Amino acid sequence: MDTKKILIITYYWPPAGGPGVQRWLKFVKYLPDFDIQPIVYIPENPTYPIVDANLGKEVSDKAIVLKQKIFEPYQLASVFSKNKTKKISSGIIPNQKKQTFLEKTMLWVRGNLFIPDARVFWVKPSVKYLEKYIVENKIDTIITSGPPHSLHLIGLVLKQKLKVTWFADFRDPWTTIGYHKSLKLSAKAENKHKALEFRVLNTADTIIVTSKTTKSEFRAITNKPIAVITNGFDTEPLTPVTLDSKFSLAHIGSFLSERNPTILWESLTELLQEIPDFKNHLELKLIGAVSQEVLDTISRFNLERYLNNLGYVSHSEAVAHQRNSQVLLLIEIDSAETKSIIPGKLFEYMVSNRPIIGIGPKDSDFAEIITETNTGVFFEYTEKEKLKHTIKSYYNQFLEGKLQSYGVGLQKYSRKNLTKELSKLIHSKV
Repeated sequence: MDTKKILIITYYWPPAGGPGVQRWLKFVKYLPDFDIQPIVYIPENPTYPIVDANLGKEVSDKAIVLKQKIFEPYQLASVFSKNKTKKISSGIIPNQKKQTFLEKTMLWVRGNLFIPDARVFWVKPSVKYLEKYIVENKIDTIITSGPPHSLHLIGLVLKQKLKVTWFADFRDPWTTIGYHKSLKLSAKAENKHKALEFRVLNTADTIIVTSKTTKSEFRAITNKPIAVITNGFDTEPLTPVTLDSKFSLAHIGSFLSERNPTILWESLTELLQEIPDFKNHLELKLIGAVSQEVLDTISRFNLERYLNNLGYVSHSEAVAHQRNSQVLLLIEIDSAETKSIIPGKLFEYMVSNRPIIGIGPKDSDFAEIITETNTGVFFEYTEKEKLKHTIKSYYNQFLEGKLQSYGVGLQKYSRKNLTKELSKLIHSKV
């Protein structure tokens, strides 16, 4: 089979850290194995809220990478408050009751003036550059990945101007994502977001989503083909692991205010009172950006003495913590809008051999995956007693040296297998 060239338009790329970069970094790694030449278009001077220099080593040497300058308002906003700008751009939105005037203003500007997002100024220059590149290099397939959803607008214009096949990849939903309501949108802005979403979904040749719920939501808006290709795990070299000596419960990734799981803090507090030795073993490991409200709540429950707040670490360090920790925490916001969210770290969690405690809304898509793979237990926010019982059970297994998960059917979620599914989709459009 002849090698097929495809153009991938993405914002997040090494040295960007965090979950947004992983999906296409790994697809690009494996696409050449399936007779596809990836050409990746990225910003030359992006404002990444998280940086992981180590990820540069994972970029495929078979990928062609194109860069063009981008103007981002975050660069100007940081003059007023670099810390607040960085948090908002990375999705850490303060609790509404505790927002400062500056934070409220920044959120209003972000939602109402920069539609669909603050990378919208990259659309016109990108179209101008890519239109010429696509024609000169005889590329017939493009992929846009969002968020930021501005990148889908690049695909929208290129599709209208050129005879290309366009795949719009949604790592997260657009207007139904949890933080959308926090942007203080006017009715006019809300309608514009929805109108752009409608145009993208009804112009792209194929939509790619990461969850079944997002597929159902989009199916109500478009009749275009929608494929579900989840995130996954990459095969890491197996090295001997020394588990934490403490009964460590580790949360890896952004710990947003809305994800603050009171039932977890209540369960731990009660277990400390009921089990004399529990206080000698408990450790709460938080790795990544943590909202102040979560930290305040931990203090309110007198759990701070058990807290090990490590902040952001590189992806390789995060993987090590996943394998070393006794229990892994996966927490999603308790709302109907977040049922579709399948955190990318779930798949790395699943191959760590450590049991997962998942907390989220009823009928969450990630609950189904945890259950079908036998990698942990999922709890709704109303199931405190069930959660408490499970933590106690895991603690007893920890004391006996028998705490482990026994996953089944994991291979379907490997990055290489998922890339194989993507390649079939791409080749089917030839």
